[in-house]
Amino acid sequence: MAGGDGDGGAVEELTAQETALYDRQIRVWGVDAQKRLSKAHVLVCGVNGTTIEFCKNIVLAGVGSLSLMDDHVVTEDDLNSNFLIPHDESMYGGKSRAEVCCESLKDFNPMVRVAVAKGDPSLNDGTFIDRFDIIVVSCASLKTKLFINDNCRKRSKHIAFYSVECKDSCGEIFVDLQNHSYLQKKPGGEPEQQELKYPSLQEAISVPWKDLSKKTTKLYYAMRVLESYESSEGRDPGETSLSDLPALLARKKDMCDRMSLDESKVPTSLLERLLAAGKKEHPPVCAILGGILGQEVIKSISCKGNPIKNFFYFDAADGKGVMEDIPPTPED
Repeated sequence: MAGGDGDGGAVEELTAQETALYDRQIRVWGVDAQKRLSKAHVLVCGVNGTTIEFCKNIVLAGVGSLSLMDDHVVTEDDLNSNFLIPHDESMYGGKSRAEVCCESLKDFNPMVRVAVAKGDPSLNDGTFIDRFDIIVVSCASLKTKLFINDNCRKRSKHIAFYSVECKDSCGEIFVDLQNHSYLQKKPGGEPEQQELKYPSLQEAISVPWKDLSKKTTKLYYAMRVLESYESSEGRDPGETSLSDLPALLARKKDMCDRMSLDESKVPTSLLERLLAAGKKEHPPVCAILGGILGQEVIKSISCKGNPIKNFFYFDAADGKGVMEDIPPTPED
């Protein structure tokens, strides 16, 4: 995978059972990619409708192992977007999101090791995360995301970091592959080795807005305003409502003034939608984000294909997906 094989040595051969089960996808991305995938270990911190779509995709693809970390007890609100949670309360009552979804995911592919990792993501030390090659974080505070991303970068082994959030009809994916090497196919030619250097999450959200392209998606700015407001108020992600709009607009004005950005770049209507969303996820948007995230993780592990660098945004209002490179990569 990026930065070298996770086990530091040769990738083991696939078993006959694995070769038969994954025959169709091996024809798409090759045996070597499938070998790498079968050796990869993924940790998902935060179980919701979006991350479960991602988990389903990589379990079906044949990842080596998947660990779920989310000690929150299942509530009725989780039923709206998480298709793995049964609507029979007797089957989920008193259980955590990770526990309920772990059992269901095992049924998708018995060859993949799926387990529950108990604990608080904001307290995970480096020894714990060394067990993984990929870490995906969702429904966590900005402070927790920065902490985990920083820990990933401090380790001697390469650990790819992703964060994903779905705010009803809007979504954001952030990618940090650190230093990533991959093969890119050229029309009519041999694949060429490419190199990408990724910024950390802290670097990516600290860029002066006046330095960004005029075409930068409004969602990038709106998500920064919202996370800044939630952090300053000590709120968990999604613990907002339309009653917070006046304070959020004041925060927007302050940030735009400080960074010399026209306030029209952060429409009030968009902030209203994000506030109204709270913790709600729109299932079709979950499927889109989870599908793209699964595809990106497979690219990272296989070192094949041009990965997202370093943000992806989706808004169901216009049905468009947008990639943003922030801070912009200097032109040669």
